[in-house]
Amino acid sequence: MLRLPRIPASCLRPRDLSRGAVLTLVFLAAVGAGACTGSWDPGGAGSAGSAGPAGSAGASALLARKGPSAPGPYARAPREAGTADREAVARAAAEAVAEGKSAKSAAQEVVSRSGDRWGTVYDHSEYEAFADDLDGHWTGVGLWAGRLRDGRIEIDRVQPGGPAARAGLRAGDRLLSIDGQGVTGLRVTEVVALLRGAAGTPVVLNLTRGGTDLTETVRREELRSDPVTVRELPGGITVIKVASFTKGSGERVRSAVRAAPPGGGVMLDLRGNTGGLVAEAVTAASAFLDGGLVATYDVRGAQRALYAAPGGDTARPLVALIDGGTMSAAELVTGALQDRGRAVAVGTRTFGKGSVQMPTELPDGSVAELTVGTYRTPAGRSLDGGGITPDLAAADGVEERARTVLSGIGVGP
Repeated sequence: MLRLPRIPASCLRPRDLSRGAVLTLVFLAAVGAGACTGSWDPGGAGSAGSAGPAGSAGASALLARKGPSAPGPYARAPREAGTADREAVARAAAEAVAEGKSAKSAAQEVVSRSGDRWGTVYDHSEYEAFADDLDGHWTGVGLWAGRLRDGRIEIDRVQPGGPAARAGLRAGDRLLSIDGQGVTGLRVTEVVALLRGAAGTPVVLNLTRGGTDLTETVRREELRSDPVTVRELPGGITVIKVASFTKGSGERVRSAVRAAPPGGGVMLDLRGNTGGLVAEAVTAASAFLDGGLVATYDVRGAQRALYAAPGGDTARPLVALIDGGTMSAAELVTGALQDRGRAVAVGTRTFGKGSVQMPTELPDGSVAELTVGTYRTPAGRSLDGGGITPDLAAADGVEERARTVLSGIGVGP
């Protein structure tokens, strides 16, 4: 899975680089649950860019729980610059275990030195939590956060109706400590771990807002997200908002397209979508394609391809809404629809997360997710680094610009 990634604050995620969020992992989190970027699933599709609530992240679909049967942890394979050597990571973990030290810490040190921007190491419980995120549920407080360049943790947004929202937490608040432990300088996974816990248990959050320090005690809850929402605009335009590619989201998109008014246009809103499961992204793209290539990717030099299912709606006018928070699996969908002339992309340049991560289980049960390759659009464009440039640039009034595009092809008033 590509992973992807916006996650609720509890599930810290790396911010858009332009805002200075340098995290090694993109979390799709909703406080207490997180999804990562670039994971894999048992079918080999993996996750793309993850989005999820904090405490949950933007990680891969838990390698679809366990991940595909890939080469053993000590198998050597060719690797590109900026990727971690799986053999070196596994060896460091094994040596640490033999010496009674933390395999996770030893492995993370090797990953950090490698320059693998998206590589990271999770303990067993953290990794299992990612699976829950990709299933669309998690236990946490319902907020998304990111780490700034100076190491401070800032809340991006809160889940409406969740514990954090009821306590009055807001986007822009900066977390200082969780249950008395300072969070400045911590990795996303470490903050997520602090936010996690059993449903009903309290967590004390110290934060600062506009120079004023605040303390709020909230109780963790079992939360769910609705990854796909649908609304109608005048003139027969259907807006399909996909917040993340969690399980079932792809089929939800297909159902929404089938239920849309005949002859009406569609706005596929992928803004802020940090990714998720690649298989779900392909299913979503299939709603607008009649088979054919969605993306290609390489894993340690082996070229593979992802294809849309036949029977999608290829005639309905379509606009894809994108921005700097559109990542991974969401970029994969955008790139496919754009390259194949199926959609006009409106908004701002996407994040640029197009690398593939695969997990390696370490001797102590922790999991190292290391970059092994990259995704490309049907036209051969790399998704990694540069992102996707919209056909029509629009930083504000994006929906209005999209309606103008649709009206130009006979849709809407």
